[in-house]
Parts: sequence; structure tokens; C-alpha cells
Amino acid sequence: MKIKYILIIFILTIQYSCTEWLELIPPGGLVRDEFWKTKEDVKAVIMGAYETFAEMDKLLFIYGELRADLVIGDINQADDERKIAESNIYPDNYLCNWDKFYQVIDYCNDVLVNAPLVQEIDNTFTDFQLQGFLSEAYFLRSLSYFYLVRIFKDVPLILEPTISDDTKLYLPKTEGDKILDTIIIDLERNRDFATTDGYPTLKENKGRATKAAFDALLADISLWRFDYESCIRHVEKIQANENYMLMPNVRWFELFYPGNSLESIFEFQFDKNLNQENNMYGLTSRYSYNYDPSDRAIEIFGKEFAREIYRGEDASIKKYGEDDFIIWKYVGMAPDGETTRSGYDQTSCNWIVYRYADILLMKAEALSQLNSFSEALLILNEIRARADIPPLTLPNSVQAYEDAILEERALELAFEGKRWFDLLRMGRRNNYSRKGNLIEIIVKNAPSTQKRILATKLSNPLGWYMPIYEDELERNKALVQNPYYDF
Repeated sequence: MKIKYILIIFILTIQYSCTEWLELIPPGGLVRDEFWKTKEDVKAVIMGAYETFAEMDKLLFIYGELRADLVIGDINQADDERKIAESNIYPDNYLCNWDKFYQVIDYCNDVLVNAPLVQEIDNTFTDFQLQGFLSEAYFLRSLSYFYLVRIFKDVPLILEPTISDDTKLYLPKTEGDKILDTIIIDLERNRDFATTDGYPTLKENKGRATKAAFDALLADISLWRFDYESCIRHVEKIQANENYMLMPNVRWFELFYPGNSLESIFEFQFDKNLNQENNMYGLTSRYSYNYDPSDRAIEIFGKEFAREIYRGEDASIKKYGEDDFIIWKYVGMAPDGETTRSGYDQTSCNWIVYRYADILLMKAEALSQLNSFSEALLILNEIRARADIPPLTLPNSVQAYEDAILEERALELAFEGKRWFDLLRMGRRNNYSRKGNLIEIIVKNAPSTQKRILATKLSNPLGWYMPIYEDELERNKALVQNPYYDF
């Protein structure tokens, strides 16, 4: 497996004195013997893990949206990405490369092994600081594995650091469910060591692992595993924290500009001044011609099709002309369809991983699956009231609630890397009883010439996951290709 030991050091006399927390990222390489001397070294590697994860914002968008029904590729869409959207997937596709996730995991493993040893050297490194850094490493490693399991299903579970470029860990795949068992234990054991809101700055409280971030990830994993009681329990911990709330209707767009709102639980931070630039403006702006709202997105957000709602046209999407729409969340500065970001602001918007509306809808879904329909409906209509749209009345049916919540998540969380995983969760539930509904939703977004072929490919749930990259199979002989792609 291609996992390089990228442990690294920064210019001590300059960066230790900086005020921006994400400046504490090691930019160049040194050998292990010259590293792991102080708590600042530990923090630098943690920051390296955050930055490496943030660099995947485009991948998180693609993995979460590309195969679903709310985005469509334009003329500049990369060929490999177009093939994924068409389920024309082969192991030579660059999107099958999981290397970036394992770089994050390697950073975290290094911290987990070496931070306790640093404390033996640095007598200013307190137990409180050590446990805080370890909790962040467990959180980021767990988040990486949760993405990997949802994207690839079964992957190697690596819990030790790579020592050098000459030391490779060639491990077979571990079943995805066993990986989730492991990370749930890690998260539950280390959640109490995370801070509630004790980082020095707002950016850190929104951009580093807090108790609420742990709870959101645990709720998400629980819902993915259909452990509804656990999902509710984790969400209720966040609800008990007065630091989080739904942003008022008139301030909803502050989620995306400038970001770090009261609704935000965890988001990857970007700052062009530190050469940390997001990709989303470049993917979704008018003349990028990469990704646009699909017909389905235009249908639920466009003024000519839907009631004008705050999170619709001019907020989630923008219309320039007939058949000329863009995704507005990452381009605009306000929900007016007019004020676009410029200069520094174009590449400094954050990538939201979890926010309060998301976890409330997780709870509504869990409640409805437990037949607690009235409680689920209260949450659903709370989200709708914030968007200034009428409340729903629904029959007391699990399927009716599943459909309504899935639709509400599409409205609220469009283009935020959630949709494909939401559809997979529906398709997997109750022994794939609604697999046909997933196929119907996705095929509806496909060109007429591809509908039958796409439906056939999606009929096998193993095809919902990605193959292992061909270079990984060549490098690691312990790996076996995902069965669907074992041609």
C-alpha cells in the first residue's frame, strides 16, 4: 500500500510564534530522530492531518454527489469523473485511489504512537494537552475510515504508523463492519478528552475536533449501521449544548459565507493567505464548466418549478439564463444571486462536514424508523419553518417518513457531499428492500441512452462501492479486488 511516512518539521523559531493555528503545519521533511521532541512537534503533525484532509474537499464533494442526482458534469468535467457518474468504473480511475485518506491516517497513527513518548522528553507537555491531541488524532482517523468504508466497503485497517518510505504495511482488507466497530470504540473512549469549546479561537472551535464533532460522527456512523437508539443518544448530546443552533432564516447563507456560524459543528478551514485554498469555487463558478445543478436540483430549487424559498434559487443555485444554472453555495457572498466572491474570498470558503440541521435530520430519520412519528415530524417541520416553507403532514408510515426526510436532506444539504451516502443508506436498509427506489432516483438523472445500462449496473449492491486502485493491487499482494470489479 502506498503510504509514505511524511513526517516533517517546520521552522521552529518562526512558526512557534505564529498566531494562526493552521500555520503550525510542517512544510518540509526531516528524519524521525530530528523530530518528536516537543509538544509543538505533536501539534504540527495534527495540523498536517487537518490540512491533508481539507485538501480533499473536491474529493469529498465528488464522492458525496457525483453518482447521485443533484449535480451534473459540464464540458470541463474530467473524463475519469464522467465515467464515475455513468457507473463506467474501472480500477485505473484516479478516484479509486485512497492514498489521501491513508495519508491522514498515517499522520494520526504517528501522533498516537509518538505523542506519549514526547511527553517523556518535554516536561511542559501536560496530561491534559496530551489527551487533547490524542483525541483529535482518533477523531480524524475515525472520520477517514468512515469515508473509506462508505466509498470502498472493505479496506485495510492500519493502526500503526509507517516508519519510513522503505517500510510498507501490506495488509489485507478488513470487513467494513469490523472497521466501524473499531472506530466507534475509539471515539467513545476518547470523546471525553475532547474540548467542548476550549480552543483559543472561533476557527479552532469550528475547525478542530470538539465533543460535538465526536457526537456528530458517532451519530452518523450509528445511522449508517441502523443503530437508531445510539444515533438519537449522540444527537441529544449536541442538542444539550447551547453553543449550537439553527441559523435564523435571514442568516442561513452565513453557513457558507463567511462560515463558522452558530450552526456549524465541524468544518475544514481554508485561508488563501496560508496557501490553503478550497476547490469549490473553481468547480462551481459560472465559467468553470465543471459541475452544475442537475435537472432534479433545478426542479426542487428553481423559481419556475418550486415556491420561492430562502434556500432555493439565488441561495442554493443561481439562474443566469435558460439552461444556464450554477451551484451558488460556494460562489456567492449572499443569498441574492448577485454578489459573487472575489479575490481572497473565492478560495477561502470552508467545507462543512457537520452542521446542526444535518444532525437534527439524522435524529428525525432514526425516530421515524422507531415509529416515533410525531417526534420526527416536529424536527422535520422545525427545519422547514427555518426555511420559511409550509409544514408537512404525513401518514404514520416508515416509508413515508423516509421519503420525506430524504427529500428534506436534499433541500437542506444539497451539494454538501451528503446525497450519495443518503441514498446508499436508504438502499441498504432492511436487507436492500428499497434498492429499486435508489436505482430509480439515480437513473432518472441519467441520459435516456444510459438509463437501462445504468440500472443494470446498480442492481448489484457491490457495484455501489468503488474498486481498489490498480496500483494498490500491484503494490500490495495481500489485497483482493472488490468482487464486483474482479473481471
